[in-house]
Amino acid sequence: MRSAEREADAHEPVSVSRYDLGRDELAALLADEPSYRVSQVFNGFYQRLAEPGELTDLPRALRDRLELAPALASAFRCAAESVADRGSTLKWLLETRDGKRIETVLMRYRDRTTVCVSSQAGCAMGCTFCATGDAGFGRQLSSGEIVEQVVIASRRCRLEGWGQLGNVVLMGMGEPLANFDAVWTAVEAMNRDLGLAARHLTISTVGVVPGIRRLAGKTLQVNLAVSLHAANDLLRDQLVPLNRRYPLATVMEACEEYRASTGRRISFEWACIEDVNDRPCDAYELAALARPLGAHVNLIPLNPTPGGLSRGLRGSARTRVLALQAWLKESGVNATIRQNRGRSIDAACGQLAACGSLVAPSRAEHRNPSSYLLRGDAVGNPVPASTERGGRAQ
Repeated sequence: MRSAEREADAHEPVSVSRYDLGRDELAALLADEPSYRVSQVFNGFYQRLAEPGELTDLPRALRDRLELAPALASAFRCAAESVADRGSTLKWLLETRDGKRIETVLMRYRDRTTVCVSSQAGCAMGCTFCATGDAGFGRQLSSGEIVEQVVIASRRCRLEGWGQLGNVVLMGMGEPLANFDAVWTAVEAMNRDLGLAARHLTISTVGVVPGIRRLAGKTLQVNLAVSLHAANDLLRDQLVPLNRRYPLATVMEACEEYRASTGRRISFEWACIEDVNDRPCDAYELAALARPLGAHVNLIPLNPTPGGLSRGLRGSARTRVLALQAWLKESGVNATIRQNRGRSIDAACGQLAACGSLVAPSRAEHRNPSSYLLRGDAVGNPVPASTERGGRAQ
């Protein structure tokens, strides 16, 4: 059986967005025009965020020609837009030219605007609480498709009068480091051509170690967020199946290499699951990993998904999340609680699934929810969920 990484690599994208084209490709497309037209078109796309028909510094006949050029067509059709949080959270369901569907989320905060973009159509990582993982893997996105999501969000910011887009997080559908080349090409374009500061760009991963090590060798100082969710291999093997390939010790070694090479602080993402990873023992195990790295911990109350609920996974109560934060701080670890946005439109962390394309959990999971997942007793000792519920231990 192929690994999740190889499955992802087997679905390489082709150039499908105008943002896949560099200056040389535009020059070929404009070979019969004066050479300065290349810069006009390139700057129009990246600096003005214009559509081909909006490039008003070009002659009308050329604009009409570019509007009809297949290579300059939009990579996406917007199939749906959802709005939540009094208009401050927008989710777009975008359909690619080959019929794949992805989701992009734009969030307006009091002091900043952030877009969460997808790097793959679907995901092969199979995390047990994530709707994208339940949806399965479609294909890689091209670098241009990733950049175009940022352009869509930037245009909307201008339309809404929100000013310039401030932050990009690659935390949407897919595992960014399983699509490393396209993701890094997109990151470079965001920085160089769209003018986004590298420190306002964040790449998330569930622990693709070769990708973390490649990231450590890059000069752009982007942020790295590791979706950890468990601080021992026994539990993480169940929550994040890739841990069986790259166990925690290997992931932590790669994180130390990244920190030493870049000097950048790493964030650990922690989806708080009731009676699974929100106990004192979980806090102390997490602190033992985070403290030597000087890592910051983002606590995220688990958002409901059909697959997660069918497996008996529920978000921790607010009081437990606050207690987890306090235990971490007592252990010398800086921890914050992420504000959930877009939950009512399935736009929150772990909920992106391209509009209900979820794969139903197996019958066995329905009969015995969470039978495979270690929970804890009153003092935090792990107990198989099936035993806790009176079933046969497995």
